[in-house]
Amino acid sequence: MEQRKKRILIVEDEKNIADILDYNVQKQGYDTEVAYDGEKGLALALSGGFDLILLDVMLPKMDGFEICRRVRERLDTPIIMLTAREEERDKVFGLELGADDYMTKPFSTAELLSRIKANIRRYSGEAVVRTAKEEPEKQEIIKIGDLEINCSAYSVKKKGKEISLSKQQYELLVFLARNRGKKYRQEALLKEVWGYDDYYGEVRTVDVTVTRLRKQIEDNPSEPQYIKNKRGMGYYIE
Repeated sequence: MEQRKKRILIVEDEKNIADILDYNVQKQGYDTEVAYDGEKGLALALSGGFDLILLDVMLPKMDGFEICRRVRERLDTPIIMLTAREEERDKVFGLELGADDYMTKPFSTAELLSRIKANIRRYSGEAVVRTAKEEPEKQEIIKIGDLEINCSAYSVKKKGKEISLSKQQYELLVFLARNRGKKYRQEALLKEVWGYDDYYGEVRTVDVTVTRLRKQIEDNPSEPQYIKNKRGMGYYIE
């Protein structure tokens, strides 16, 4: 049986950039659809059936931030935001809204394609979170304080109450929990959890994911008891 091609939605109002993206993405074997304004992009995104969305920030009719917010209310489709705006607050805002990655124009086509591949692999279940141990089995249950991670059910509970986590947050928590005591810098986590083997870009992706995860699992996110950070050495769970 022939395997279905992965589908990518490109939302970009500058036609020359959209055409270049479309050409290069199709060249890698993906099916594509292009929207040149925010309203059309949102409608296509919410129609489902896409394996990844490349989303420009500055768009007519509706900006990329609003599209990202609305998509995240209904879908878990990976989103890579593209923008010419270099302000740190814009990057953080996009990631906090639920974007999986954020690239500033101009960017390397090779780097973009690498990130597309890694995000699709991770969301489709093809990526395997690497661990320091050869186990654990899928039936594994990890208990840390009041947290209980059920790896077969892909669920996390705190004091018996289930916590809703994004795929990124869950995979990061599981990785750190399976490697308790080991400290990982952002670059290492981007490789081990995100699957970016040749990643040389946005380490803020990790920081924002940790911040959002802490809000979900910590009693006091400003004084974390689970996910800690040692300056210069990285994030870890004791």
